[in-house]
Amino acid sequence: MSTISTKGTAPKGTAVVTGASSGIGAIYADRLARRGYDLILVARNAGRLQERAQRLAAETGRTVEVLTADLTKASDLRAVEARLREDARITALVNNAGVGATAPLLNADVDAMEAMIQLNVTALTRLTYAAVPGLVKRGGGLVINIASIAGIAPEILNGTYGGTKAFVVAFTQSLHHELAGKGLRAQAVLPGATRTEFWGVAGVPVEHLPQEIVMPAEEMVDAALAGLDQGELITIPALPDAADWQAYEDARQKLKPNLSHASAAARLKPAA
Repeated sequence: MSTISTKGTAPKGTAVVTGASSGIGAIYADRLARRGYDLILVARNAGRLQERAQRLAAETGRTVEVLTADLTKASDLRAVEARLREDARITALVNNAGVGATAPLLNADVDAMEAMIQLNVTALTRLTYAAVPGLVKRGGGLVINIASIAGIAPEILNGTYGGTKAFVVAFTQSLHHELAGKGLRAQAVLPGATRTEFWGVAGVPVEHLPQEIVMPAEEMVDAALAGLDQGELITIPALPDAADWQAYEDARQKLKPNLSHASAAARLKPAA
């Protein structure tokens, strides 16, 4: 990691980052510390997490705490929820912890799929519900949810994984719709293939992917934060033209007036 000085950076409260011991979460922790946030780092690997915290504190001068937790375990998840509800210093939450899968439905282990839903959907939801009321009460804050391009293109990977990330996109859009007027900023980040340990855990080492589609994790996070600075609700770090996403969103909005009527569409009524 770089050793950019944070001297003179205005304090911005405390950011909680899940899955912070490596990969995307560790880079978010680094970048947010350099932007003036103190940190609470959450992950399962206590040794790696503590090493990361000590290095960040030394390099940035920020206060960095460690909260060791396996978010698939109810007791650990509840402990993190309690911290999010009770700590008035918290101003940001980065829901990064997650797991993926590449096997098709017929080859996938349904118990592993359930565990993936628990982490990618249930834990993310519960942590957000724990954090947001306090953020709103204190005048606002920031929630960044790490989704995936699979959330809008579920055909490219395991369908359950894509479904979990589609939830993250929809949930983030709902947060923005409901709470932007109360000072809450929400962002969903939809990375493509990113050079992290994710792929090996999911079943396909990143070295086996076409390298022209794989983005370095540091570049991905920096692009996501640039999107945040530009006010984006949905950030796709690899997308060259933001107008393409806007066209996608405009098409979705065009459907809304005709999604619910008292009568079925004429095209779907029985022939006379």
